[in-house]
Amino acid sequence: MNLPSNTSVALCMLVVPLAAGTIVNAQGPILGRIDAAATEGVLLPARGLQPASGRPVRQVSVNEAVELALDHNLGIRSERFNPHIQDMVVADARSVWLPNLSVDVLRNNATNPASSFLAGGDDQIIDKLFNNVFTVDQQMPWAGGTYTVGWDGSRSSTTNFFSSFDPILQSNMQLSYVQPLLRNFSIDAARQHVQVATTNREIADVGLRQAIVSTERSVRNAYWDLVFAISSLEVQRQSLALAQESLRNNRARVEVGTMAPIDIVEAEAEVARNEEAVIIAETAIEQGEDVLRTLILAPAAPDFWSVRIEPTDEPLLRARQIDVDEAIRTALDRRTDLDQLRAQMTNTDVNIAYFSNQRLPDVDLQVDYSLTGLGGTEFIRGLGFPGPVVGQEERAFSEVLGDLFSNSFPTWSVGVRIGYPLGRSTADANHARARLERSQTEARLLEVEVRVTGEVREVGRRVSTNLQRVDATRIATELAERRLEAEQKKFDVGMSTSFLVFQAQRDLSQSRNSELQAILDYIKSLVDFEAVQEVPLGGGGLGVGSVAPTTAGAVAPGAGQGPGGGAAGIGGR
Repeated sequence: MNLPSNTSVALCMLVVPLAAGTIVNAQGPILGRIDAAATEGVLLPARGLQPASGRPVRQVSVNEAVELALDHNLGIRSERFNPHIQDMVVADARSVWLPNLSVDVLRNNATNPASSFLAGGDDQIIDKLFNNVFTVDQQMPWAGGTYTVGWDGSRSSTTNFFSSFDPILQSNMQLSYVQPLLRNFSIDAARQHVQVATTNREIADVGLRQAIVSTERSVRNAYWDLVFAISSLEVQRQSLALAQESLRNNRARVEVGTMAPIDIVEAEAEVARNEEAVIIAETAIEQGEDVLRTLILAPAAPDFWSVRIEPTDEPLLRARQIDVDEAIRTALDRRTDLDQLRAQMTNTDVNIAYFSNQRLPDVDLQVDYSLTGLGGTEFIRGLGFPGPVVGQEERAFSEVLGDLFSNSFPTWSVGVRIGYPLGRSTADANHARARLERSQTEARLLEVEVRVTGEVREVGRRVSTNLQRVDATRIATELAERRLEAEQKKFDVGMSTSFLVFQAQRDLSQSRNSELQAILDYIKSLVDFEAVQEVPLGGGGLGVGSVAPTTAGAVAPGAGQGPGGGAAGIGGR
């Protein structure tokens, strides 16, 4: 990759000193070698965008960009619904334990012909009934028991002269309780469903946390990509200015006869190459803005596509202490993919317990208790059959209820029902399958733990490597500047050619772009080092077999280009 350069670039460079201290999140030695030169400071091009007429500008810092993403990012907004959806699933599962009230009201009128003198009437029998029934039943959330409480009250009248009451007031109360003693005692289908739904709710929280951390990583990387794309544009503009100056000088030398006209062609070609590099760098800035805007801005905003995003934070390069061993322990404890696998294992354990319980005999204890009361207008008959009515006695409905509450006419029963399938049951097959799934999940968990450890170690090495690259590229830039200066002096005294001068300029430009690339990679590798302890870095250009996150965030431009992923527009061809 050949890029033009500028001997006066150093005059327009911004010195960003390193802080005397270090930011330490974990105790431990600094990975890799850090030369003293790396702690003195780095040179970055002065950043700034040319104002575009008619386009609004929004200045944001990297932390503001993260906050905007948490408010407006569509991926996070979508992921936030999952915990609420799982709340409804849990509520639906728990609803099986809610008491159920049912009310039945019946009005009946029956007219039947009298078929014999014993039917209780001459020509026809008319029976009228008004009945209401209240029933409450509930499955208990413990021990699998179910109770039913019912009460009914009725008023009936009849023309049957054999009846001792007309009208008849009657009330009954029934209590029933069924308690499983083996199967469904420690766990049943309802409790299994609730436990699984509760665990899935926790998985939804983990998914939301993964979406937030992954999006924050994508935002920070996209932010620094845009920062360095702007810096790269400044490098290309400076190189273009130098090439144009060289072209003017060569034309002046040709006019006075101290240079051959062919050298003007070479200078014009150099200007054209630099103009192309500027165009590519300007396009890279627009691409970086689009990536960042889709991550942090609300799509419904009227200026979503027109607003220009201007970063305000300077990329400060600091030698950062990291402890890979501590980071591995943190990752094994907090990584979302591991948390999701552990939650799946919890669900598998619930299924094993449930299917194991379903293999037991079905033994149910059933207890029933009922009360009744009778009232109305009672006929007092004389001797004979059916006997003449000689008087009557009234029993109000309150007296009927008194019979119930005084337990005057109780009826009870206690029984045990036993059932057991013959042969291999469905529960046996499901239990065997659940145990196999448990073993499979354990193997997957071990596999992912190994992969997580490898990812953390890889990112830790990347931090160390990129920091050393910054030091190496800084020295290479200094040497390229000295070489260009020497070549220019030789050219001034006629001991060099314009071709060698332009070659030295391109080497310097490439060295400066390599230095920018190394700084970007180092900053982004620190972002990845924080993120890899909580979420997989799938799609982040690590190339270490990362597990893809459940919620995809936009990938920073240039991910996967060279060590650590390159910045858009840096080193444009």
